[in-house]
Amino acid sequence: MPRDDMTNQTQDAVMDAATITARQKHSVSNGIRNVHPVYMDRALNAEIWDIDGNRYIDFVGGIGVLNTGHRNPVVMARVAEQCERFTHSCFNALPHEPYVAVTDWLAENCPIEGPAKSMLTNSGAEAMENALKLARAFTGRTGVLAFEGAFHGRTLATLALTGKTKPYKTGLGPLPGPVYHLPYPCRETGVSVADAMDAIAKLFAVSVDPGSIGAVVIEPVQGEGGFRACDAEFLVELRRLCDANGMVLIADEIQSGFGRTGKMFAIEHANVCPDIIVMGKGIGGGFPLAAITGAEDVMNALMPGGLGGTYSGNPVACAAATGVFEVLETDGILNRAKQLGEKYATHISWLRDLPGGHVIGAMRGIGAMRAFELIADDGAPSPKRLQTLLQLARASGLLLMPSGEHANVVRLLAPLTIPFEQVDEAFAIIGKLLPKLAAVSDADDRS
Repeated sequence: MPRDDMTNQTQDAVMDAATITARQKHSVSNGIRNVHPVYMDRALNAEIWDIDGNRYIDFVGGIGVLNTGHRNPVVMARVAEQCERFTHSCFNALPHEPYVAVTDWLAENCPIEGPAKSMLTNSGAEAMENALKLARAFTGRTGVLAFEGAFHGRTLATLALTGKTKPYKTGLGPLPGPVYHLPYPCRETGVSVADAMDAIAKLFAVSVDPGSIGAVVIEPVQGEGGFRACDAEFLVELRRLCDANGMVLIADEIQSGFGRTGKMFAIEHANVCPDIIVMGKGIGGGFPLAAITGAEDVMNALMPGGLGGTYSGNPVACAAATGVFEVLETDGILNRAKQLGEKYATHISWLRDLPGGHVIGAMRGIGAMRAFELIADDGAPSPKRLQTLLQLARASGLLLMPSGEHANVVRLLAPLTIPFEQVDEAFAIIGKLLPKLAAVSDADDRS
């Protein structure tokens, strides 16, 4: 086929949703699931347009990636400038300044006690894998404590940390370990700090010597777990536990970092400094970048060559990150996250007073890292009403993201730069849908 004809055919296929769906079924693994069967054409800040020209308000935000919005002009300018210079260099072979610009910022802004050092990776899961390597190298121990409801990634080692079986662990057999899962103390679980500490004490008395545990890994606010905020007192107790037993405290801030909770990192709400912070998502402004920042002695535990990767710290992604850092400062994103969280809280309260508002359950989270539950008439979790809301909201021009231990929690992950009038528009859409949600019954699913 002549090249021009082939190009035209490809362009026609790309712009036809039905054709793309057929192609996807033919060539994409069934292990990949789409929350929204919408093919994006373009996006700007908190708005998306699909290939059919439909406009949506984006409350998914790349699952927490786009804190600074789609195609933020500062980020895009930094990217364009870098693309004019060079687009790739494996930092292990040939270093470049954009990588160091990112690590400089992390050393100054991450809540690590004493001198801090970093490494950059492509994804949050890769960052967590390397954090585990460093913890092993530093302590000489292999055991890890993690928590129920956690999500730390889909790679084999991070799956072992993830505290949820379906769909992540089903059919995979034994995973790398040893990993011990413990209750997560927060309002939603009803687990107190005393309960959680007792569970750790029992684990050490019955199952494992604390001298074999190298790391404790925790999300200060669980993401996939449904925006459950850990009791701040427990984070303080974990810091004491790690100090007393020579363990490395690893804070997973992949979803909660870079202003989402109203502080740069969620663990700062507890005034706790971890030994390692694992970051991703919001750091790159839509470009694939993640990072580990930790105490100097921990980060230096591996010999030269023990860390790295071909694309880790790609210069274009690093340039994007420097744009994100600029926006965080110049646009007052931390304060805006607090204002956005207050607006979410007001709107969620308003929804409950509308006809059908009894389907709205408890609000969760901190700052702009907010979520709300969908409940049945008897107050039980209602995943059926959540799925109905996702479909009806999408048809009305609003994209929402599910989560939670019972798949009934709506995460609000709009860019922190979203205009407030678009927030009002989004909740107005939800408000109009409440009577239809109230008409959905979970009885058939429970019988």
